[in-house]
Amino acid sequence: MAQAKSLTPTDIERVLRYIDSNKNAIRNRAMFHMSLLGGLRAKEIAMLLIGDVLNTDGTVKQEIRLSAQQTKGRHGRTIYLSQKLRDELAYYLKFKSVLFPDRPLFATRSKAQFTPNTLAQHFWWMYRNAGVSGASSHSGRRSFITTLASKGVGVRVLASLAGHRSIAVTQAYIDVNDDMKRQAVELM
Repeated sequence: MAQAKSLTPTDIERVLRYIDSNKNAIRNRAMFHMSLLGGLRAKEIAMLLIGDVLNTDGTVKQEIRLSAQQTKGRHGRTIYLSQKLRDELAYYLKFKSVLFPDRPLFATRSKAQFTPNTLAQHFWWMYRNAGVSGASSHSGRRSFITTLASKGVGVRVLASLAGHRSIAVTQAYIDVNDDMKRQAVELM
């Protein structure tokens, strides 16, 4: 099976334009950013509860602790949220009518919790309808890792952020492009 496509800035703009033109735009934008800016898998996004992301005072946490049941491989991990991602989540939560800690962070139109498979399909259709071919639910995660690598973040830090136990797995996520090569030779 081919690897998910890493998203270019043009792809990201295209997806955001598509999201903003459809129903559930605020929810879909927040889910997209959880993948792109947080590096979460579809399963991890689907399994999030409101209490996982909100402090008792109603502010968005700086770190999310995923339990073993919420992750692939059943190894709990911590997700570090950038200010940009916290702002996206805060904006989304302003429009959520019920903020009970034990409710799903993201729910379907029928108010049910997404299953990991349903959310993966949701991402696939979102990318397809936005005109981004080769993208899947893993594209945001792959772009997260590749973008950080291109900015000089070390592979051990990337592996920890991604929840990988092997840096070899993390290295397989990193796309190399012409801009990265140009920047590399300029270091000489």
